[in-house]
Amino acid sequence: MSQFAGTYSVLITPFDKDLNVDVERLRTFIDWQIEQGIHGLIPLGSTGEFLSMTDDERRLVAKTVIDQARGRVPVLVGTGAENTNDVIRYSQEAEQLGADGLMIIPPFYSCPTEDELYHHYKQVSDAVSLPIMIYNNPNAANVDMMPETVARLAEIEHVAYIKESTLEITRVRDILRLCGDKIGVFGGVLGFESYVEGAIGWVAVGSNVMPKEFADLYTATVVEKDLDRAREVYHHILPVIDFVFGHRYVSGTKALLESMGKSVGHPRPPRLPSPREDKAWADDIVRKLSLK
Repeated sequence: MSQFAGTYSVLITPFDKDLNVDVERLRTFIDWQIEQGIHGLIPLGSTGEFLSMTDDERRLVAKTVIDQARGRVPVLVGTGAENTNDVIRYSQEAEQLGADGLMIIPPFYSCPTEDELYHHYKQVSDAVSLPIMIYNNPNAANVDMMPETVARLAEIEHVAYIKESTLEITRVRDILRLCGDKIGVFGGVLGFESYVEGAIGWVAVGSNVMPKEFADLYTATVVEKDLDRAREVYHHILPVIDFVFGHRYVSGTKALLESMGKSVGHPRPPRLPSPREDKAWADDIVRKLSLK
């Protein structure tokens, strides 16, 4: 699949009562996402708790999602790590498993300079043949890839997309202005606003909960260019967007799914299940939006 576009769920990882990866629930969840009309899947992102997994578990999750999707939608595997050689290893493994692309957050402890970022992504690109979505999330990665830096990274052969996850919507405008057709922009937090500014996709957390409606937002905004309908969809899904924003992106997503009768287990430590007040909030959202 040469062109990625639309709403992609950055997937939660289901765990059983012993906090082991629950493969069967993951398979069921993938089928439900695709049946609901999601445009793509991204396992092993931050929402998938990739930093809390062993290498064997990362491989298991990637293989399960790729195999279960069966080419029905693109699968971009998160292959981020602090060590460039680890990123190369994870990326080559994802390619061997049949991934359609990679999503790679910058090294998240070393605070790399622009030259170091370029060298990092260039080494990964030289080691694979898959399209790479770079991921700008300064809160998580401790480095902010400004539009000028993105333009430089877009010169790397396989760097073809970016997930732009700041709350500065002008970033989408400036990346497109500087990069032209060298890079496709996916929104991170601001899906609707990113679409309006020219993004071709949205890597969403809330679509774990409402895949159909989150996919509909892309259709209304980008395909149909019907902003009135798009705003209606946006305002409808906004309670979920608000709830899973910030520190709730894992625990809140799992709390909502549990309230919907689609339990995917608890997060792994150091994350904790949602506290009582958040669980009540999740129950209220599910009731008001008729998500059961």
